[in-house]
Amino acid sequence: MLTRLPPLSALRAFEAAARLRSFKQAADELAVTPTAVSHRIRVLEAFLACPLFVRKVRAVELTAQGQTLLAGVRAGFDAIALATEQIRQPRRASVTLSTTPAFATQWLVPKVAQLQAARPDIDLHIHASNTPADLHAGSVDLAIRYGCGAYPDMHVHLLLQDRFAPVASPALATVLDKGWPHWPLIHFDWHHRLPPDLTWNAWAHASGLPRADLQAGLRYSEESHAIQAAVAGQGVALLSLLLVERELRMGLLRVADGPMLPGMAYHLIRSRRRAMPDAVAAVQDWLIQAAHESTQAEGVDMPPPAA
Repeated sequence: MLTRLPPLSALRAFEAAARLRSFKQAADELAVTPTAVSHRIRVLEAFLACPLFVRKVRAVELTAQGQTLLAGVRAGFDAIALATEQIRQPRRASVTLSTTPAFATQWLVPKVAQLQAARPDIDLHIHASNTPADLHAGSVDLAIRYGCGAYPDMHVHLLLQDRFAPVASPALATVLDKGWPHWPLIHFDWHHRLPPDLTWNAWAHASGLPRADLQAGLRYSEESHAIQAAVAGQGVALLSLLLVERELRMGLLRVADGPMLPGMAYHLIRSRRRAMPDAVAAVQDWLIQAAHESTQAEGVDMPPPAA
């Protein structure tokens, strides 16, 4: 059986008067008369069989019993306010995903609307940087990294296998038809040294072309800038087909003749040292599904989404 409680209106009047040290100010705050506040507090004192205030001419002060009651009433009101706020505005889940600027811009951002539609209760924060984030620290939940898949102390899932090929704007069709010696080349600088050679010289070697120095041309420090330069018709770029899938589909770029170079792979990773909240699991599953749909659209064999 629940303990009998005093009237809520009396407790509200008591808390306001105790906080403001004035029956009149408490009445103004509660939109009642000072007489009503005084009556409610007398009801509370009668219920407790003890005085709660020392009445003075211009103010009131709490008795020892009043101070004890105020601590309990404040704690109770705070708990009620917190529960009410959680019901009115449920706490939104937040997931931070780290990846490279080029992958974020070219592959991830165009697909984020799908996640927002499926899980509007999750706020996805995308941390775009070429510097790997520390997944053990707790500020980043998931990461998509480009490499061979050797990530110690991590859960690793293969997302996408990469391929590189020369691509250019259709506006350069005439130049492309003349053959590679006439191509204006676009280069970009890798931020980290990778095992595969993905330079124009490597492409020339794979093509069986005579040895040549293919260092001339435009050079960008960011891969995404090289992509935009190719779209703008500034030259032919040796680019990841994964990162330009949208431009190829829209006809903004076309693949030039020649071999494709095998790249590395994008892996989805998270720390083994941390538990996986439901929101992180939802984003992980969505990324795996999005990658599966992307590779199916390209006709590339990839692992099915995890169950």
